[in-house]
Amino acid sequence: MLHEMLVGGVATAVSGLVGFIISKKITNANFDIYIEKAKAKAGAIENEAHILLQKSNIKAQEIELEAMREYESARDRARADLSQREDDIVRKEQSFKRNKQNEEKKLYDEESALKAKKVDLQRNEKSLELLKKRYEEKLDEVFHTIEYYSGMTKDEAQAILFEKVEEKSRAEIAHIVRRYENEAKKEAKKRANYILAQATSRYAGEFAAEKLTSIVQLNDDELKGRIIGKEGRNIRALESTLGVDIIIDDTPKAIIVSSFNLYRRAIATKTIELLVEDGRIQPARIEEIYTKVCDEFETAILTEGEDVVADLDIGVMHPELVKLIGKLRYRASYGQNALSHTLEVAYLAGIMASEMGGDARLARRAGILHDIGKALTHDHAGSHVDLGAAICNRYNEHSVVINAIYAHHGQEEILSIECGAVCAADALSAARPGARREVLESFLKRVTEIEEIATSRVGVVQAYAINAGREVRVLVNAMLINDDEAILVAKEIAKDIEAKVQYPGEIKVSVIRESRAIEFAK
Repeated sequence: MLHEMLVGGVATAVSGLVGFIISKKITNANFDIYIEKAKAKAGAIENEAHILLQKSNIKAQEIELEAMREYESARDRARADLSQREDDIVRKEQSFKRNKQNEEKKLYDEESALKAKKVDLQRNEKSLELLKKRYEEKLDEVFHTIEYYSGMTKDEAQAILFEKVEEKSRAEIAHIVRRYENEAKKEAKKRANYILAQATSRYAGEFAAEKLTSIVQLNDDELKGRIIGKEGRNIRALESTLGVDIIIDDTPKAIIVSSFNLYRRAIATKTIELLVEDGRIQPARIEEIYTKVCDEFETAILTEGEDVVADLDIGVMHPELVKLIGKLRYRASYGQNALSHTLEVAYLAGIMASEMGGDARLARRAGILHDIGKALTHDHAGSHVDLGAAICNRYNEHSVVINAIYAHHGQEEILSIECGAVCAADALSAARPGARREVLESFLKRVTEIEEIATSRVGVVQAYAINAGREVRVLVNAMLINDDEAILVAKEIAKDIEAKVQYPGEIKVSVIRESRAIEFAK
């Protein structure tokens, strides 16, 4: 057993030794292979490095050559530039020398000329003194000769001469005095007219404040702040939309609405009253209420016109003419309400035509329509006579009506009894004491003309004369006019107003440009 174990151990040891030797030989063989591979790789790297070195040397030589070429080119340019500058300096020096010589020569010539002139002046002064002395001697000889032959002294002769000159000039003096008297009279008349104009303008301001404003009563003064809005947003929206001037002052529980247009002022007053009653005062709500009130007023004036036509018993009339009759309630002529005036004319014309054997019904029809053009003057250019005749012709009114429209202002001859009755009734209604006020009519014409000038510009949508005609607010189309053009439009309108309108003080022109984007969620 022991022997077998020893034999096994020896065999194991021998086999292990043999395996070790074999393994070592294999390892040595692999190591030699690795060495050969490393040597081959090192040789390849060395060759590659050598090639790169050669390329780097070639590149360096190329860069050096390029740098040399750049250097030589820069040197040549520098030399050429230096040469050019040297040539310029030489030319400038030569030019400076020539200019200097010319200036020195010019100064020398001027100095010589001055010396010559000084010598001539001194010579002339001596000659003048000599001539003056001779003149005085000759004058003394003349005086002595005159005194000898006339038997008068010098003072006596001078007194007689002045007397003759005064007699001869008396007529001219009288003419001068008369001219200055006339000028003084004209100046006095002008001064008197100026004083009257000042007094009239003060009265006109009070009258305009009384007749061209409406008062909106408030329940609480806190509503004034809500009407003004944050940073004045609400009051700007109100004035822009309504076309009126809104005055908020210290008057307790009241605001003032000012506009020369009665219809516009009535709509504005009603709109503000509804907004105050509703409590929601904001730009969107303002436009909503304004549109609603406009529709209500259109319906109201149509109803009023129908009532007037029915009361006068003048037959069937076109709805547009009926609406214009109702709109006359919001127009005035010389301070006289246009609808009241036309009703007076219609009734008086009917009575007179009936007494003279004419058609009373046709006379009333002509009387109610004779001033129908006044309902259009705020929206269309032209006189109320031409506008009225045009609208009546459009709706086939009777020839007597057309004749009355023209004849009551003397533009046509009276061709019928009914037309004569209308003209007489118009004169009676207008001429009665207190019926009309000239100041208001001239004021209305002025502000209307201002609005027409503004709306005549291209791109203007609306124009409102506010603040008693001292300001005109112009709303323009934002798609047609930009911000720079808005400034030009304001200047052009101001120049047109200066050239065409007579007005006291100054008129402020405000051009407002606003663009809106509206879309609906569905």
